[in-house]
Formats: sequence, structure tokens, C-alpha cells
Amino acid sequence: MTDIDIRKVGRVGRITLNRPEALNAVTHEQVRQIAAILPVWAQDESVKMLVVDATGDRAFSAGGDLMGIYESMLAGDFDTARQFWRDEYAMNAALFHFPKPVATFLQGFTMGGGVGVGCHGSHRVVCDSSRIAMPECGIGLAPDVGGTLLLARAPGRLGEYLGTTAYRMGPGDAIVAGFADYYIPEADWPALIATLDATGDWEAIDRAASPAPEASLTATQTRIDTTFAGDTLRDIVNALRADDSDWAADTLKAMDRNAPRAMAAAVELVHRARARDSIEAALTNEYRFSHRIAAQGDFQEGIRALIVDKDKSPSWGTDAIESASQAEIAALLMPLGKEELSLEEAP
Repeated sequence: MTDIDIRKVGRVGRITLNRPEALNAVTHEQVRQIAAILPVWAQDESVKMLVVDATGDRAFSAGGDLMGIYESMLAGDFDTARQFWRDEYAMNAALFHFPKPVATFLQGFTMGGGVGVGCHGSHRVVCDSSRIAMPECGIGLAPDVGGTLLLARAPGRLGEYLGTTAYRMGPGDAIVAGFADYYIPEADWPALIATLDATGDWEAIDRAASPAPEASLTATQTRIDTTFAGDTLRDIVNALRADDSDWAADTLKAMDRNAPRAMAAAVELVHRARARDSIEAALTNEYRFSHRIAAQGDFQEGIRALIVDKDKSPSWGTDAIESASQAEIAALLMPLGKEELSLEEAP
């Protein structure tokens, strides 16, 4: 088996990520292969649904494959990263709009680019080990792969909270926040997938589902809705500082590790995605930020600190988490002219 196994089994189109040693980080080649097969299976009447899964116990996919991008950026080549995002975002939109049921099985870590593959399906299955997050702000990037639309659709202000803190959702949290649909113990997955392969009956997932574990986010929903309701990151930080609870202190501590520009952009991107409620609009705005931030420096520094040197001490050039101005964020999200991401918006 190669890094990705794409095949038809019975009535199902199967996609299996197979880089367990790299936590199934999504590569550019995998993006291209997924993008190539989706229109074929959309027209293939023998394919009743898709099943997307991954090998290994630790992760469905912990994100995108960043090392090649990092090395190219250090050499002054920003087009490699930009082309990866262009192709990845187009694939994310194609998964979102796929005309047949898409079942995804999300064990372990599902983060960043893994969310783009695993969380735009119609039948998203989690288990006890599932940990789902949008941690991009920790590497200087804003939530992307269509994640800002998922964040925007989360109840209340969970989207702003999840996008700026990189909070890791367990299975109950993921279902409450709209990143997953079904809780099924992982031990039951092989038999369920075999049934899907044989029958193409996606309603078998409904029959196999169990009550979801309790969601930790439910207990803090009201507090999140109050403190994360501001128009800007600065408003949110001020509200948290005015709250003398341990929860607020812990939340500020989590945010303090992340890039100020990325968090400020995350808040604005979620707001824009909520206003448009379109995957194409969300991806277009995300790409504007990604395209520009590639050459700005935060993204390289975030990868260096968390992945390369692993000192977990990125230098964002400021000690104030609310330092990014709205004018700066507006400039980062301006249209790109001839470089704009082009996605045909579905009716």
C-alpha cells in the first residue's frame, strides 16, 4: 500500500490515508489523487457512497505535511505553499459538495488539514480516542481547509473559541460543535465498514451509533458565548481579562501561545464565514490570508518552533496577544486580483 489507497470495494469508493508514521499528514500528492477520483466516483453509478479512513491508532490525520513547504519558504519560494493550498482548498470544496454520502472514520488526532479531509462529509464517525482541533494559530496560520465554515456553524461562539484557542475536542465535544455526527466504538468500525462495502447502505451507520459521551464544552458554553461575542480579538481578550475565573485565565494562557495576527484573522474569518455560509466564500477568504502570510514570517516561525526545533517558543515579535490591528487584518484579507482563489460557487 502506498501513502494513500484509493480503490472500489463492493458498492463503496474507499480512500485510506496510509502514513501512520507521520500521523497521516496530508501531502500534496494525496490531495491531487483525492481530487482526481472524486468526479469519477460522482458519475459512477456502481459507487453508492464513499468511506474515508486511515491506518494506525494515533491519528486519522494530524494536519498537512509541512516540512516540504517549510524548506521551500526558507529558500524564498512561496509559490510551493500557495499551490498546495490552491489544490487542497479545491479538494475540500469537492468533498463538501460530493453528491453521495461520505462516511469518515476519525480515530485519534484529526487536525488542520485532516479536518479538511475528514469533517466535510455527511457521516462523520468518532470514537473514544478522537481528538479534533483547528490548531493553525499555533503555527502562525489561521484556520483553513474550509474550517472557518465549520467554526462559523458551531453553536453560539464556540467557533471563535475553538479557532483561537486550538481546544482539542473529544468525541462528545466534536458532535456538539458540528465537526462530527456519530459516536461508534472503534472496535465496531471494521464490521460496520464491511457492511458498507457490501451494501452501500449508509443508514447502517445510524443503526450502529451509540449515545455520545458527555461534551465538556456544554458546561462552558454560556461563558464562551459571553466572552467570545466581541467583534475583534481585542474585544475578546478584554472580556477574558475582565473575568477573574480560572477558566478565563486558562483560556488566555492557551491563546498566549498563538500568533496574534492569526488569532485576529481567525475571528474575522469566522465572522465572514457566518455571514456568507458558503464553503467557497470561506475558502476564498482563508486563501487570501494563507497566500499573504506565507511571505510574512509568522508561518515559518510557527513551524520552526513546533515542528523543526520543537522548542515550543515561537517569537511572534510582540508580547500582546491582541496586538494585531483591524487595519492589518483587513489588508491581509483583501482580494488578490489575478492571484485570487477561483472556486465556482455551487447553487
